[in-house]
Amino acid sequence: MPESYIRSVEYYLPRNVLANDDLAKLYPEWTAEKIEGKTGIRERRIAAEGETSLDLAESAAIKLFERSDLRPEEVDFLIFVTETPDYVLPASACVLHGRLGLSEACGALDVNLGCSGYVYGLSLAKGLVCADIARNVLLLTADTYSKIIHPMDKSTRTLFGDAAAATWVAAEGFAEIVDFDLGSRGAGYDRLIVPAGMFRNPKSELTGIVEVDENGYSRSEENVFMDGADIMSFSIDVVPKSVDKLLERNGVGRDQVDRFVFHQANAFMLGYLRKKMRIPADRFEVSMGDIGNTVSSSVPIALKRAMGRGGIPEGGRVVLCGFGVGLSWGSALLRIGG
Repeated sequence: MPESYIRSVEYYLPRNVLANDDLAKLYPEWTAEKIEGKTGIRERRIAAEGETSLDLAESAAIKLFERSDLRPEEVDFLIFVTETPDYVLPASACVLHGRLGLSEACGALDVNLGCSGYVYGLSLAKGLVCADIARNVLLLTADTYSKIIHPMDKSTRTLFGDAAAATWVAAEGFAEIVDFDLGSRGAGYDRLIVPAGMFRNPKSELTGIVEVDENGYSRSEENVFMDGADIMSFSIDVVPKSVDKLLERNGVGRDQVDRFVFHQANAFMLGYLRKKMRIPADRFEVSMGDIGNTVSSSVPIALKRAMGRGGIPEGGRVVLCGFGVGLSWGSALLRIGG
C-alpha cells in the first residue's frame, strides 16, 4: 500500500486587520490589554466585503502552486473544508476547480466541518493516496466567520479571524501521515451553531431580531452562537483522550512527541490543555496572537509556522489535534522525513 505525506503547506491571510484597539472602542469596558489577556490575541485578519472563503482558498492554492513544484494540471483530487461556502449548491470545491484550472479528471468535494476539519480532510486525503485513487491531493481550508458574527458579540468577535490554507498531500513529502483518531459528539451540536439561515430554520423577520444575552453579548439567530463554558469542558474531556489513544496505538509516549500542534482556539484553553497533559511549553505550538482563531485553517497555519522555525528533527514526531464545532475532534500523528 502506498504511503501518504504532506509535501507542502501554505496559507493566505486577508489584508484587513482588526486590532484589539479597534475592538476596545466598541467595548469600552474591555481594554485592548484585557482582550489580549483573555484570549491571547492582539489582532485578527478580516475578509473584505465581497471576499469569501472561496476567494481566500483560491489565493492559498495559487501561493502553493507558486512556491512548490505542483502544477494545477497535476492535481487529481480537490478537498475544500469550509463552513462558510459561497452557495448552497454547487459545492464550492467545484467552483474552485474551475477557477484554478484543474483537470477534468480531478475529483472535487466540500467538507462541512470547522475546527476539526483540517484533520478530517487530511484523513480523506491519506485514504485517497493510499488507495491509489489519487496521486496529488490539494486540501484547502478556509472560513470567514467574520461574516456571521454579530459585531457586538464580544464572546466571538474577539476570537475569530479569517484565513485559508493549502496543503499538498502525495506519496512523498516532508511529513509522513501515520495515523488518526477521529470522533464526534453530535448530541452537543447546538453548543456552537448558527441557528437560522438554512432549511431547518430559514431566515425571517424573527430570526434577524438582535437580542442581548445575560452576559451582555448581542446576536440574532443568524449569527454564531458559542457556549464557551461547554466548549471548554468538551475540549478538556476529549483532547487528552484522543491524543493518548492515538499515541498508544502507535507505541509512542507523550515525551517522544517533538511538537504538539493543536487547534488555536484561545490562549486560556491551550494553556489549560498543555498543563493538564503535562506538555513542556517548548514542544507546544501557540501561534495565533496576530491572526486569531482561524477555525479550519488554524492547524495548518500553526504547523507551517512550527516547521518554519525548525527544531523538529528528521524522524521527529508531530501530533495535530482539531476540536470544536459538531461537536467533533480529530488527532493525527505525523513523522517528519518519514
